[in-house]
Amino acid sequence: MTAPTTQPGPGAAAHLALKIVVAGGFGAGKTTLIGSISEIEPLTTEEILTEAGEPIDSLDGVHGKVTTTVSLDHGRRTLTVPEPMMLQLFGTPGQDRFRFLWDDLSQGAVGAVVLADTRRLADSFPSIDYFEERGTPFVVAFNHFDGADRYTTGHVRNALDLPERVPVVDCDARDFGSTLTVLKTLVRHALACLTSPSPNQPADRRAAHS
Repeated sequence: MTAPTTQPGPGAAAHLALKIVVAGGFGAGKTTLIGSISEIEPLTTEEILTEAGEPIDSLDGVHGKVTTTVSLDHGRRTLTVPEPMMLQLFGTPGQDRFRFLWDDLSQGAVGAVVLADTRRLADSFPSIDYFEERGTPFVVAFNHFDGADRYTTGHVRNALDLPERVPVVDCDARDFGSTLTVLKTLVRHALACLTSPSPNQPADRRAAHS
């Protein structure tokens, strides 16, 4: 995990500058989450899904999806709590074929949000495994989709076999306040890990839940 840096803010006040990665499965809502919170026009690299990609990009559970991120999403948010800071948000592409981009996007990140889709919860395992293996603090935020079954944080924690030290929160990626809560939860968790790191115990949950 990389320590945060500082940079001048308005009135020459020093702000923490934190890089945050937003990861998760295909169609989990990463682009929507960054767009709901960014104070600048988000940078997106979405392309139209075509018939040629159908054998590669499974639309099971996300039949209404018509675009996909092919490189990254980027946004920015300034916070004052728990202290003045600027969050640089980088969203990863969800498909396995773009996984080679993850190392570059995660370089220097202080923490990550793993956005989970309860309709396709198993798609979260690669992201969880990835950040555990890197020693990157992360939170799991499960996104609410209209018409999908509702679950408690306990249900999701058990289904993903997450230890108590990993925060799990429910969210609506479309909603500013909900996304803000997710980011504040991650920042507090990441800063706490900087001062009292926990032993990392990576496990391949894909095999355990196959």
